[in-house]
Amino acid sequence: MDYRAAGVDVEAGRAFVQQIRSLVDSTRRPEVLGGLGGFSGLFQLPSGYREPVLVSGTDGVGTKLKLAQNGDRHDTVGIDLVAMCVNDVLTCGAEPLFFLDYLATGKLEPAQLTQVVAGITEGCLQSGCALLGGETAEMPGFYQPGEYDLAGFCVGIVEKSQILDGSQVEVGDVAIGLASQGVHSNGFSLVRKIIETAGVGLGDRPPNLSGKTLLEELLTPTRIYVKPILAAHKTGLTIHGMAHITGGGLPENLPRCLGVNQSIQINAQSWTIPPVFEWLATAGSVEQGEMFNTFNMGIGFVLLVPPAQVEQTLQWFEAGNLPAWAIGEVIEGKGELIFL
Repeated sequence: MDYRAAGVDVEAGRAFVQQIRSLVDSTRRPEVLGGLGGFSGLFQLPSGYREPVLVSGTDGVGTKLKLAQNGDRHDTVGIDLVAMCVNDVLTCGAEPLFFLDYLATGKLEPAQLTQVVAGITEGCLQSGCALLGGETAEMPGFYQPGEYDLAGFCVGIVEKSQILDGSQVEVGDVAIGLASQGVHSNGFSLVRKIIETAGVGLGDRPPNLSGKTLLEELLTPTRIYVKPILAAHKTGLTIHGMAHITGGGLPENLPRCLGVNQSIQINAQSWTIPPVFEWLATAGSVEQGEMFNTFNMGIGFVLLVPPAQVEQTLQWFEAGNLPAWAIGEVIEGKGELIFL
């Protein structure tokens, strides 16, 4: 017997690494030392920092992968993987520097997994970080044919004196909600249950979804907010706090960026909820409270800014074709989110 007889094709693995080399190289930053194929990735700290602090984050894509695999479309989940990590790192004011991925599958399918890595590459390009390395694990018997799982790891950098940790947030600060691109990458266990219960197919075209199939709508990747927010900060816009709206929706994530003895009140009528959430609520008979506790409901990221900069902040993002709304205000309280 040999390794191939046990289900692992070493030669296919080597060929796959060569196949994705150009994708990885396209994300290269000046600080990257060495190239693909070493035991580790090397990255030199950027210059210009007095007290640089490294910021790390890790995440996956969750059961959204099931839809990608059932629909045999793999070009967007890599963007989701990067987005979930870099958006988290961004919340303390950090610039993402480099990213690593872990990809596990039962049998290496080069065409399928090249699509996945192409998505990871696109996510890195959108966020300005280098794809520094990764691991592809072929695990026969552990995953079913066609199945794979993803995990991602990101490292960013921020000046110590500029870390956003909640201490800058003031009562009266206004919450600016930035539009999501749909469901993003959270709540898909409920999404899949709704699809199953409603008896619809991924190729169906529900009304009010702009003619898209259900698969196309649900696989829309998570928006990456890094470049527009860092650019806004560099222009002089003051940001006191940031929150990435992931699992648990606004109620769980928005209070995480507040200071001591602060709460936040939100007007859920102040922005346009995308039609996909209306479809999910109707098809699954999901109550509004459960929708807000599970999904982002159209707000993928929130900034807390001083009242005097609200209009300037809204105009900045609108000019960059990123819809934004003033959705609430910081008040005195005990760390909760209150819907008006």
